[in-house]
Amino acid sequence: MRFLCLYKPVKKEGTPPTHEDMAEMGKFVEEMMKSGKLLATEGCLPSERGARVRLANGKFNVVDGPFAEAKELIAGFALLQTESKEEAIELSKRFLKVAGDGETEVRQVYDPGDFDQGVAPCGERTANA
Repeated sequence: MRFLCLYKPVKKEGTPPTHEDMAEMGKFVEEMMKSGKLLATEGCLPSERGARVRLANGKFNVVDGPFAEAKELIAGFALLQTESKEEAIELSKRFLKVAGDGETEVRQVYDPGDFDQGVAPCGERTANA
């Protein structure tokens, strides 16, 4: 199972990590990559360098950053390969111990076989299941 983990820190957006924080995170990332549990991970630049794109009633609206709701901003992501949601949650807890206060949203990513097992795109079961 693959899980996308979206990290939302408590600290002010754009606060740079210390050298010690970077070293500790580097060790954690290396360990997780070697274990095969971490497939990809990256941090995001501050929202002032981003944009939000919306489509409503056939019309696009683009809003450049920065964005006001800092507590909702995603500072980075990780893509995990685990045996269960519980394992992904445990790895997210380990990450937060290294990264510091904040929140990680853990979302399972569709795999090709999910449709064969009766999971519809919106999450409900299909008639085949």
